[in-house]
Amino acid sequence: MVKTGVALLMVLAASRATAQETGRIEGVASIANRLVGSRLRVRVYEDAGTPPPRPDSADSRFANVVLYLESTTPIRGHAVPVRPVMMQSGERFVPHVLPVLVGTTVEFPNDDPIYHNVFSLSRVRSFDLGRYPRGSSKSVLFSSPGVVQVFCHIHADMNGYILVLDNPFFVVPDPQGHFVIEGIPPGEYRLVAWHERIHPMVTPIRVEAGHTLNLELRIPLADTGSVR
Repeated sequence: MVKTGVALLMVLAASRATAQETGRIEGVASIANRLVGSRLRVRVYEDAGTPPPRPDSADSRFANVVLYLESTTPIRGHAVPVRPVMMQSGERFVPHVLPVLVGTTVEFPNDDPIYHNVFSLSRVRSFDLGRYPRGSSKSVLFSSPGVVQVFCHIHADMNGYILVLDNPFFVVPDPQGHFVIEGIPPGEYRLVAWHERIHPMVTPIRVEAGHTLNLELRIPLADTGSVR
């Protein structure tokens, strides 16, 4: 019991020391209200017993926004070991946008009662997983940074994005637009807001040890008549 208590105190002390040596970013992002709505989807493949595609939720509009840090020098940080998933469900890639760290393997399980295929022609990582049925899963290792767009050969309107980043300081805002990035080494950075319909929006920032930088970001998206 005593050893456990000492170990816990050591962990807490290390956590406090890390917080004092690094900084954090906290803020809220906003998107024009006129863009909130459902995306019109065309059903190009019909199979008996297949459920209709689920409509996009207005509350998920921030799910396709990724905020990440860029620097002229390598950024060191600790990444939590994960095996991210981009599922094929309701004839969609879920999530539509998936940020991952370089060197991550992504799983592509099929949750639909029909065959799917996952492929990409992106220069960052090209692949073709072939057709596979419900309950099956295939995976891909992403070893270079960049944007990888994925598709399904069978369903022409299915597409998604894998955003492969070279440091662990990235976040997807919550449904209200709030975001936090912690454990950042002090220094000058560029905070990049990424969305598939805009050029990356860059905000120069300075992170100081032991301090929180509060930000408000407005992400301008062109009104194309469909929302993701």
